[in-house]
Amino acid sequence: MLFLTAINRWKILVYSTYDDCEFIVEQSLPLGIDIYQNRIFITTPRWKDGVPASLGTIPYPPSEISPALKPYPNWEAHSSSYTPDCDKLISVYRTYVDVCQRLWLIDSGIVNATMERNQICLPKIAVYDLTTDQKLFSYEFPSEHVKEDSLYTNIVVDVASDRCGDAYAYVTDVWRFGIVVYSLGKNRSWRVTNFNFFPNPAASDFQIYGLNFQWLDGVFGMSLSPSSLLGAERFLYFHPMASFKEFMVSTALLQDESVWPDKAQKVAKAFIEIGDRGPNSQSSTSGIARNGVMFFTQVHLDGIACWDTAKSYSRNNLQKLFYIKTNNESSPLSSLIQFPNDLKVDGNMDVQSVWVVSNRLPIFLYSQLDYSDINFRILRANVSELVKDTVCDPL
Repeated sequence: MLFLTAINRWKILVYSTYDDCEFIVEQSLPLGIDIYQNRIFITTPRWKDGVPASLGTIPYPPSEISPALKPYPNWEAHSSSYTPDCDKLISVYRTYVDVCQRLWLIDSGIVNATMERNQICLPKIAVYDLTTDQKLFSYEFPSEHVKEDSLYTNIVVDVASDRCGDAYAYVTDVWRFGIVVYSLGKNRSWRVTNFNFFPNPAASDFQIYGLNFQWLDGVFGMSLSPSSLLGAERFLYFHPMASFKEFMVSTALLQDESVWPDKAQKVAKAFIEIGDRGPNSQSSTSGIARNGVMFFTQVHLDGIACWDTAKSYSRNNLQKLFYIKTNNESSPLSSLIQFPNDLKVDGNMDVQSVWVVSNRLPIFLYSQLDYSDINFRILRANVSELVKDTVCDPL
């Protein structure tokens, strides 16, 4: 039996040295995760009123099990949602650390996304130099990229270490089913559409922790094939949240601005379905390690799974990785993972690890968290140890 290590856990999440009356301590929920050297980055989108900042850090290795978050890069970088400053951070969903020591983030510009859904600023990408923590630039999406009910929630970055100025970012619009491609070299973006970005209604029904709800979330999870082979074609793997299937497309096609939007129909079949995970296999995010193994969340099953990308995407080649509660943690739920919302494979460590945020999001949204219990966890597992002697082991 394989077990993740619980790096941090919280009953309730707080930011350090914050005493403003806007802060409602129960409203912060950890969503996205990233790791760079001695810091873990955690996003706390403004799902509800009272969240003081939407991106923070904690030290790694941990100095305490339930630390307060330190706003990144500082308090001044975060805008109040009541008197918004669109040059500052509004509501960050997820981040991406690239090989050029930069932190990219997608700021949705939306507060109260599941309630009144107030688009107080246009979505934007912001990028920070991780060696200095200075903002390098930000890019606000053109208004034509923002459809009615758009919600930009995930970002991955395609770049080589010797071509840092030629990066491409891919950002998912989960509610209006598109991917925005941003070219750093051109400082321009274009919106990519395809029928495989849409949700599957049959996969939109969720029954978790005694709750029944429907999420028609489209394209969500993304991961890039390894770039280790010189000159080899690179692919973006993707899947909608409300789906049991995985898809792929050449990144060269995404990066060809001349195709979008006028020639979208001509290239529609270049977005290829590669396989089906089976019932209750909805996944949020994914990541691919240097050895070519993809790891992905299983939100309906409270676990993660893996696939060796050198093999066909068949159910026989997918390995479910479940983790049973350890250390006698008191919980009404049976799994150490309780809704795995974000997953990252770190790219800047010599020995790669898989990192998972477990956050009980459905209970937070549709019921009431028990703040006397452990609600949020950051979990870690060594990539090689995790796949050893499984069908995912590249041997």
